[in-house]
Amino acid sequence: MKYECVYLHAWETGSQARAGVRKWMEFYNHRRPHKALGEQPPAVVYSLKVEATQPDQQEQIRA
Repeated sequence: MKYECVYLHAWETGSQARAGVRKWMEFYNHRRPHKALGEQPPAVVYSLKVEATQPDQQEQIRA
């Protein structure tokens, strides 16, 4: 994050820095493909993992 976001910008205020980092994290987690995750963004992989575990958890709650 430091090399791809923080060091490339010269924000003047803390609120500008916060908004810039938030924008970069949104990109990193939801749009940037990752080789280790099969060229998918982390949010996609996480949501697939959550969906895969949800039916098991719902069955345990009903039982």
